Amino acid sequence: MRRALPAAVMVAMLAVIPPALAETLPTLRIAQTDDPDALDPTLGRSYAGRVVFASLCDKLFDINEKLDIVPQLATSYTWLDPTTLRIDLRHDVMFHDGTKMDAAAVKYSLDRHRTFPGSARRGEIATIDHVDVVDPYTVKLLLKTPSAPLLATLADRAGMIVSPKAAEAEGRDFALHPVCAGPFKFVERVAQDHITLERFDGYWNANTIHVGRVIFRTIIDNTATIANLRAGAIDIAGAIVPTNVAAVKADPKTRIVTFPALGYLRIEFNVGRGPRGQGPMANVKIRKAFEAAIDRAAINDVVYGGMYTPNAQAISPSSPYYDPGLPPPGRDLARARRLLAESGVKLPVSFTMNVPNSPTSLQTAEVIQSMVAEAGFDMKINAMEFATSLDANTQGDFETYLITWSGRPDPDGNLWSFLHSGPPGAGSATGYANPEMDRLLDDARAELDMPRRVALYRQVVQLAEQDLPIMNIYTPMNIVGLSAKMSGFSPVPDGLIRPQGLVVGK
Repeated sequence: MRRALPAAVMVAMLAVIPPALAETLPTLRIAQTDDPDALDPTLGRSYAGRVVFASLCDKLFDINEKLDIVPQLATSYTWLDPTTLRIDLRHDVMFHDGTKMDAAAVKYSLDRHRTFPGSARRGEIATIDHVDVVDPYTVKLLLKTPSAPLLATLADRAGMIVSPKAAEAEGRDFALHPVCAGPFKFVERVAQDHITLERFDGYWNANTIHVGRVIFRTIIDNTATIANLRAGAIDIAGAIVPTNVAAVKADPKTRIVTFPALGYLRIEFNVGRGPRGQGPMANVKIRKAFEAAIDRAAINDVVYGGMYTPNAQAISPSSPYYDPGLPPPGRDLARARRLLAESGVKLPVSFTMNVPNSPTSLQTAEVIQSMVAEAGFDMKINAMEFATSLDANTQGDFETYLITWSGRPDPDGNLWSFLHSGPPGAGSATGYANPEMDRLLDDARAELDMPRRVALYRQVVQLAEQDLPIMNIYTPMNIVGLSAKMSGFSPVPDGLIRPQGLVVGK
C-alpha cells in the first residue's frame, strides 16, 4: 500500500532541492546600438536580431573562426548527388517548450522559411524543391538546381529550427514568444530598452553555458555605451565605434578585441518600387553622379578613424571572390557635375535618405550630405528607428537608404537577395531588375567549380557597379568591447556573440 510522507519530512526534502541553475549563475549583459526587428528567424532581417538569435535559436550548422562550416543541430551531412543533401540530426535536442527537435520539426521549419507570408528566408533557400523525412533523425533536401552556398545559408537564420507546436499556436505572433532549441529561452522584451533570455536547462550542449541569463540592452548613444562598459553596467559592447577604441583600451577594467568582418556599409537607391522609386535616383546617370561626388576614403578617416577599408563591392577584400580589378573610385566632382548636366535634371537634385538613428550612421550621412551638395544635390536626412527603417525599405517607402549589412561567408548571401529580381517577395528591395544580373547570380549559385564561380562573381560586381542600384562604401572591422573580467569570447568574422564558453568573472 502506498503511504504519504509526513509533512515535516516533505519540507526537509524540499529544502535540499537546489535552485535552478539560472538563479545561481551570473548574468551576461550585452549592449547593442539597434533594437532588433522581429524575433522570428523566418521574418527577421536585422543584425541586432541575429545577435539575439545566437543565444536563442540553434541552427543546423554554424561557422567557426576560420569560416569552416561545422555541425550544430546536425551531426553530419552527405551530398548524395549535386541536388540531394542528406542531413543527420542530434537525438538529444529539446525545444524550450519541452517538445522534441526531430526530422519532422526540421522539415516544418524549412517549409515555413520557404512559404510563410513575408518570409525573409524565401530567396535564400529558393533552390530547395522539397524536404523529405527519411527517419526520425534524418532529412533529405531535394534541390531544383545545385546550390554551392546552401550549407553556409543553413548556418544562419534559414537553418534555425523552431518549435512546430509554438509556431502553429502563435502564427504571425511567434516573434512575441519565440520558441527554439538554443541555450537560452525567451523571457521578455521591452521595445527600445532590453530583451531578457534565461538559461534553458534542457539545452543539448548545456555544459558550455556558464551564465544564467542574457540581457540585451539597446543603447543607441556610443558615449553612453562606453560609459556603461567602463562602469561595469554591461559586460560586452558588440559594436564599438573606432573613435572610442582608445578610451576602452586606456581603462584597465575593459579591453578591445578587433578582427576582420564580413559586412559592408551600403546606400540603396529606389530605382523603381512604387511612387518613391520614380524620383531622380531612378536615373543611372544621377546615381553615378552621386557616387562621383563621394570620397569613400574621407568618410573612413573622418567617421571611422581610418580603421575600415573603402570598398565598392559587396565582397570583402579578404575573400577569394573579391575582384581586385574593381577598386573603389575616387571622388571626381567635375565628373559628377558633368553627369548631372547630361541627365538634364534641374539643380539642385533633391532627395531624401533614410538613416537609422545611431550617432555613427547619422554622422556618416551628414558627411555624405556635405560632399554631394558640392556637386548639386540637396540631400535631406530622415533619421529613423532601425526596425522602422527596415520596414520602410521592405515596403519600398524610401528614395535612398543608408544601411549596414553584416555580411555572409558565401558571396551569394551578400548579393542574391539584393540584386536578383525574384521570386516574388524575395527580390531586391530597390526594384532593380536586370535579366543578365539574374542569370549571373543563378549561375553562380549553381556553380560548384570554384574558379568558374569566382569568374561569375567578378562579372556580378562589375555589372552591379555599372548599374549601381546599390553603392557600397566600406568593409568594416569587428570591434568588440569587453569587461576585463570576461573570458571565452570567440572572434568569429560574422561578429555574432556566441554564448557557448563565455564566462563572466568576479
